[in-house]
Amino acid sequence: MTSLFNKFQEVVKTLAESPTDVTSIRDLKHLFILTSCNRLGRNADKAVTKDIIEMANKSYAAELQKKIQENIHFQITNFCTAMNDILLPDARKRSRKEEAPPQSDAFAVGKSGPPTDRHAIPETRQLNHAEVSQSLKDRIGYTLKVKPSLMPHQKAGQGLLINGEADAGTVIAIYPGIIYGPAYYQYIPGYPRIHARKPYMITRHDGTVINAQPWGFGGEIREVWDGLTVPEITPNVQSTGKDGPQLVWRVLSKPLEGIGVGDVLERRNPLALAHFANQAALGMHQNVMACPYDFPLTEMDMRTYIPNVSFANPEVVNTRRFGSFWFSSKNSESNVPVLKTLVLVAARALCDEEVLVDYKSTNMKR
Repeated sequence: MTSLFNKFQEVVKTLAESPTDVTSIRDLKHLFILTSCNRLGRNADKAVTKDIIEMANKSYAAELQKKIQENIHFQITNFCTAMNDILLPDARKRSRKEEAPPQSDAFAVGKSGPPTDRHAIPETRQLNHAEVSQSLKDRIGYTLKVKPSLMPHQKAGQGLLINGEADAGTVIAIYPGIIYGPAYYQYIPGYPRIHARKPYMITRHDGTVINAQPWGFGGEIREVWDGLTVPEITPNVQSTGKDGPQLVWRVLSKPLEGIGVGDVLERRNPLALAHFANQAALGMHQNVMACPYDFPLTEMDMRTYIPNVSFANPEVVNTRRFGSFWFSSKNSESNVPVLKTLVLVAARALCDEEVLVDYKSTNMKR
């Protein structure tokens, strides 16, 4: 089995060192192989691994996208289970209703409506962000830290570092914040120059914009979060000890009419730090890949660990059920609202190093 894992690592290394001007289908093949082999685990049969590589070369883009979404969702499900084990006093006593409040209006930032019932927030263990982060590392082998970047230039500022080890194909981080569809660009702070001096904003290949600045470094509680309070994140913030960097908080200068409805989110989420990942410098290779992920809002018991809220109504997409999962499909069986977020996937095995991504090669704008 060791030789099989070594062979998989050689395939990953070849893909990771490919030229950065890869095409979209090349990225899909890469992500499909990474996430599929990761799902199989180190003890996968050699023939199955060869089948995955062959499938990547023969499948259409839509088929690859569907399988990538399924693989990512599988990992997110395991992550949510680990977070429940850490934070919920007695997982056996909780119910799906207790885990997440009614979702009819709660996940729409720009939608008016009655405030979310805070009493629907389940009781959680009294752990701070650092303690949750360490507990997650104990369970899955890694967590994330925001520290001064290791990039070899003075203006690198902050960087995202993985603390621990993760295999290739692992979901390393989730991009948090407010999600804007193209119809709501005019509401993005700084519009129309939405990317000018906005280091914590990213655009997916489908035009969806995620503004992570309101999320900042997260928080210390599970709460109704609507993205109204925005932390000012300085390029070279200094740590004040175990509690992490000091932040200066402010409120959006132009509150939006009807805003004020958020969703119950776990602000101690250790993986909700993808926005601190730096662009790989010239001559360096990325060690993670940015991958769009459409989280189905039907998964209410996982919702609190997805660090995003949608401006206005979440997008409804045509989906088809595969087992317990819902994924995009042209021939739909149902319409399901989704949060169009983004994750970072390890392009190779990682160990105690800075997380670097090449946004240009993955058709992302930042």
